[in-house]
Amino acid sequence: MFKKILIANRGEIACRVIKTARKMGIATVAVYSEADKDALHVGMADEAVCIGPPPSSQSYLVAEKILQACLDTQAEAVHPGYGFLSENAAFAKRLEDAGVAFIGPRPHAIVSMGDKIASKRLAREAGVSTVPGHTEVIRNADHAVAIAREIGYPVMLKASAGGGGKGIRVARHDEECRDGFQRTTNEARSSFGDERVFIEKFIEEPRHIEIQILADSHGHVIHLGERECSLQRRHQKVIEEAPSPFLDEATRAAMGAQAVALARAVEYRSAGTVEFIVDANRKFYFLEMNTRLQVEHPVTEFITGLDLVELMIRVAAGERLPITQEDVKLQGWAIEARVYAEDPFRNFLPSIGRLVRYLPPAETRTVRVDTGVYEGGEVSMYYDPMIAKLIAYGLNREQATAHLRDALNEFYIRGVSHNISFLAALLMHPRFREGRLSTNLIAQEYPQGFHPADVVHDEPNLLIAVAAAIHRRYMDRAAKITGQLPGYEREVHDDWVVVMNGDHYPVNVQAVHGGHDVIHNGQTYRVFSEWQFGQPLFQGVVNGNAICIQVERRNLIYRLFHWGSQIDVQVLTRRAAELLRCMPVKAAPDTSKFLLSPMPGLLTQLLVNLGDEIKSDQPLAVVEAMKMENVLRAERDARVAKVHAAVGDTLAVDQPILEFE
Repeated sequence: MFKKILIANRGEIACRVIKTARKMGIATVAVYSEADKDALHVGMADEAVCIGPPPSSQSYLVAEKILQACLDTQAEAVHPGYGFLSENAAFAKRLEDAGVAFIGPRPHAIVSMGDKIASKRLAREAGVSTVPGHTEVIRNADHAVAIAREIGYPVMLKASAGGGGKGIRVARHDEECRDGFQRTTNEARSSFGDERVFIEKFIEEPRHIEIQILADSHGHVIHLGERECSLQRRHQKVIEEAPSPFLDEATRAAMGAQAVALARAVEYRSAGTVEFIVDANRKFYFLEMNTRLQVEHPVTEFITGLDLVELMIRVAAGERLPITQEDVKLQGWAIEARVYAEDPFRNFLPSIGRLVRYLPPAETRTVRVDTGVYEGGEVSMYYDPMIAKLIAYGLNREQATAHLRDALNEFYIRGVSHNISFLAALLMHPRFREGRLSTNLIAQEYPQGFHPADVVHDEPNLLIAVAAAIHRRYMDRAAKITGQLPGYEREVHDDWVVVMNGDHYPVNVQAVHGGHDVIHNGQTYRVFSEWQFGQPLFQGVVNGNAICIQVERRNLIYRLFHWGSQIDVQVLTRRAAELLRCMPVKAAPDTSKFLLSPMPGLLTQLLVNLGDEIKSDQPLAVVEAMKMENVLRAERDARVAKVHAAVGDTLAVDQPILEFE
């Protein structure tokens, strides 16, 4: 077994690998860019080596620097995690030539499966079902249109070296095909250094289901069942689960057999994932093979009881797999939610900055948190905006969902925007609860984007009761202040009005031993909690049911966050509530005459000039953030009156780019 390994990655996956290596008694070496000098994985590792400036093209993607770090620290093996150099065959070969083990497949398997065009040809030869398409490289936009017409719209344009949801566009007509080819080529060049693009038929209402495989260097190949990864936004997975609520035993066995056959065809070694598109009739088609560990591997670990990272390390050290296919038992259900630094209410634009508060839920037998950040750390503009992966386990799907919802309530993040509201809404969506998933679900159910109105709380009376109980505790404390004028001491009454979303709810709040009775609409809510003033999480029991509500006091307003709902609540005397109804509402400022940057990023293109007449939906500028191009379009006809930014400028959120008249 190796004595020391180097992790050629960052963030949560680097931390994940370090945990298993530590459990196995293996020393670890972290690598980091200048932007990551204070990152969590750097502190967790036994040694750390700086490998360059913040851009990944100058640090995490430079094979020479990783190899030199191995030689300098005498690391015997490299675990690449996912992304960066994890599927770079040339990198694996250089390590092999230098006598450093690569904790992953051999270079020839990476080459065969890493190229999406070549992998489809090989899959066909191995008897694996494939999606109809054109597997030759597309020369230009005109060629793309010709191929798309031949296959028949809709089609999907995909970067041959793509991954992580980047380098993918769906086209339903010629204009989208031309634009999609250009955008896909640009993203492929920027993200992967390989601008080759191919086209395949886009299957309507598809499911994305993948098979986890394991293989050693002694000819043993097994699969560990499937993961349902259909909940995606812009081809990026959001929520994954194992097993799939859609597959039957026959389909699972057939998909597993094809995945194993493909792995054998390329003499695969290590952990890998064979991804399939599955239609409404359970017909499945090979999509691609990821020759690395997947982001969503924890759900498989929960239902199999296996540590995939440990098995990867053991296989790379030459050991045989300790289990056979007959030993694989799938027990229970696991669901993973990806917590990102992004604003779901601003079209999911990335959010960067310092994590002012970061309190993840406690890890238990049924809850796991994989993260690479900590309170006070930075979410950088240079890398993926993932904050953490939250994984919950249950005996069945309903129990796993309930555990995940409760864990999301406890996940307290401040300083950057995050997508917890969106995740909570998805878990409660009827289609998710019924298992009626497809990769189009999010686009279909939220066609105009995600808005606060889409987050509907199951039990608003619960929030009313908790807000009233918290306010009563504040008022009782205020009444105890010393130095009050005799005969004029502050009195606390029982009758209050809770103001929530503009509506007024009269309540009566009475102290009982250890808590409060809140009477609303003739119903009593008995609230017990050991919550202390200033604590961000109100954990307690309401009518016998355990609850956890995030709470912030902002002057006279209590901001409550529960089940994805963020609601500002006021608790007032009856007279104050009457007067509040008479207060004017301040109008929001008019920003319609500006084109504002919706996120922090780099202005890469400015498509209009001063004085130009523009039309509604016309592209005006392109802002790049985290290697994704975001095209900003006109919302109405207008004329460009002022230009406030230039190509190459680094923009802040809501920074003006253009002004119209």
